[in-house]
Amino acid sequence: MLVYQDLLSGDELPSDSFSYTELGNGVLWEVQGKWVVQGAVDVNIGANPSAEGADEDEGVDDQAIKVVDIVDTFRLQEQPSFDKKQFVAYMKKYIKNLTPKLGAEQEEVFKNNIQGATKYLLSKLSDLQFFVGESMADDTGMVFAYYKDGATDPTFLYLAHGLKEVKC
Repeated sequence: MLVYQDLLSGDELPSDSFSYTELGNGVLWEVQGKWVVQGAVDVNIGANPSAEGADEDEGVDDQAIKVVDIVDTFRLQEQPSFDKKQFVAYMKKYIKNLTPKLGAEQEEVFKNNIQGATKYLLSKLSDLQFFVGESMADDTGMVFAYYKDGATDPTFLYLAHGLKEVKC
């Protein structure tokens, strides 16, 4: 299994369990998330508790909750929304912090394409949710989520050059 860690924080963000599509010359990865139910599972074993004199509420008192698989798996922490000025400031700081960690070839591709990726993200800014890894470091790579038109499950966007592949 491959896990992709944030180069700046070391947080695990996506893994190869979730397929991705490259956008913007490979600067962004798009990963489809989905809502899943966690918690209580109602298993019908064929018994008839009411005929056996048992209460309907007898048994486990768990609460089932719905979570987004990617958020839950990688313990992503949601952050407050950004306005345009805050987002541009974040991207400038991110580019400044990430660039020294890239190899020469990767740095060239990143610098040539990050502006287009930033414009793409800015065009969706009002629809984006912002997440960071479990360390909650504020100067690391961010994960962006939004809902495509008519979709019930979120789509996640990752800045690909800020990820390091690690074999587990």
